[in-house]
Amino acid sequence: MKRSLKAARMERRHKKTSSATISLVSLMDIFTILVFFLLFNSSGDHQLPNSKSIKLPESIAEEVPKDSLIIMVSATDIIVQGKKVADVETVLSTDLRVIDSLKASLLQHASQVWDQEKVTSDEGTEITILADKEVPYRLLKRIMQTLAETPFKKISLAVSKKTVENAK
Repeated sequence: MKRSLKAARMERRHKKTSSATISLVSLMDIFTILVFFLLFNSSGDHQLPNSKSIKLPESIAEEVPKDSLIIMVSATDIIVQGKKVADVETVLSTDLRVIDSLKASLLQHASQVWDQEKVTSDEGTEITILADKEVPYRLLKRIMQTLAETPFKKISLAVSKKTVENAK
């Protein structure tokens, strides 16, 4: 049986139109680049919490901050991990060498967060102090004396990075 011209023409047209395909090679390349970009950017510098009430002193220090417990000392409050533990005026009005509320909070954090081997070791645990540059030295000294009586022996003071041109 002979096909009609119309049937032959329809068959030729349908052979030319094929379904579209997506090239997965270039798509995989894009996703691979995206994964590496995100990995490199997520493992960047550790950022300290930023508070508008605290203006850090400036320094040309090059060392990046480590991930540790943070004490923020503003003109009015002493804050440990976002929780107010003492009032600056009250601490400065007393003659005590150790700040009891700060010590209690630090011991609580030590027992909750870190394993006992690390906390009771002689080398101590790291802590970072973010203190306003107008905070009196005697307050910082009391905070550090309080830290000396807790497992937090490695004390770091946070500073704002000053450019080399401004340092001269």
